[in-house]
Amino acid sequence: MQQVTETQQSQTIMPQPPNVITTKDQLYLSDMLSWNLLAMKKAHFFARQCQDQEISHMLDQTGAMHQKHYQQILTHLQSNQQQQIPVQ
Repeated sequence: MQQVTETQQSQTIMPQPPNVITTKDQLYLSDMLSWNLLAMKKAHFFARQCQDQEISHMLDQTGAMHQKHYQQILTHLQSNQQQQIPVQ
């Protein structure tokens, strides 16, 4: 128990993230964009295949949510790109 407390005390808390995007961060962001785009496409595809209007509507809402997430990530990346964040 004492070892856990010492480890927690030795870690410093960053008030805000550094102005650097690592290659690993960039790959993860790219994956997030891909996952949201794929989820959006699949939800809209299945909504068109569905006979039940209630389920079709829910799938359309799900697709719209993923599209919104995709746009939010993309907008955030574009606004940060204008600030010239270096990639390491």
